[in-house]
Amino acid sequence: MKANELKRGMVIQVDGHNILILQTTVQTASSRSGNTLYKVRGRNIVTRHKFERGFKGDDPVEEVEFARRPVQFLFRDADGCTFMDSESYEQFTVPEDSIEEELQYISDGLEGLAALVADDKVLGIELPPTIALAIVECAPGIKGASASARSKPATLATGLVVQVPEYLEPGDVIKVNTETGAYMSRA
Repeated sequence: MKANELKRGMVIQVDGHNILILQTTVQTASSRSGNTLYKVRGRNIVTRHKFERGFKGDDPVEEVEFARRPVQFLFRDADGCTFMDSESYEQFTVPEDSIEEELQYISDGLEGLAALVADDKVLGIELPPTIALAIVECAPGIKGASASARSKPATLATGLVVQVPEYLEPGDVIKVNTETGAYMSRA
């Protein structure tokens, strides 16, 4: 596999470590002889350390085989977050520090969650591309503000803070992009 085929959610092996890709950005060279760079941001699955590296488009990359299992979030306690496999009904607990970034999007009843499993070990939790969350706290909405492009911070039900248009109020349900953490639209 070549670096130009890398996508979010893949697991690759770099220097003997399994890396879950969280984001890829393409940097095109401005000169004719320049190479296109693929910057990969991810996380080491075992140590949870951040990983960043640039690859040239034709650099060989080794993909790690894993299975995606549909799961449902059950509850959160001192041990971590407990999920249930939607097909086998097996329950497993994932330590909170291993899914720290994903936790700001996970709420009761969230559909579309998947566990990344390799060798009967859960590598991580994959979020759906967009989620709907209710605004619990923000400045009051301003009438007629829909014509302006100004935004304000809003705290969502999970504690995530997102910039939203001025006309939204507490109680409104919005769609959030889980890759960028940005407001998309009303739900």
